[in-house]
Amino acid sequence: MKHLLTALALTLAAAGAFAADAAAPAASKQLSPQQQKMADCSAANKGKKGDDYKAAQKACLSGTAAPAAAPSAPMTQKEKMAACSKQNKGKKGDDYKSAQKACLSA
Repeated sequence: MKHLLTALALTLAAAGAFAADAAAPAASKQLSPQQQKMADCSAANKGKKGDDYKAAQKACLSGTAAPAAAPSAPMTQKEKMAACSKQNKGKKGDDYKSAQKACLSA
């Protein structure tokens, strides 16, 4: 059972790593309900590590995790960069750089 969970976690981690690169081609493909559930759980548990991640994935995939847990998950680095960039739109040069640095470190 431990090997199965490890394999599942590694598979989901690898899928998450390639999700950004495969976003455009994947948009034309339809995900099966199980694939969609796995993707949603992986996104909801992003940032967790080790046994905490495995337990959260198991709970999510079995349906015992609350679906409202996803909004409370911390923003990914990519999402945070996009939000800061939008917030600092219109600034130039060093002003933009310092505002981005402050925003990203917050």
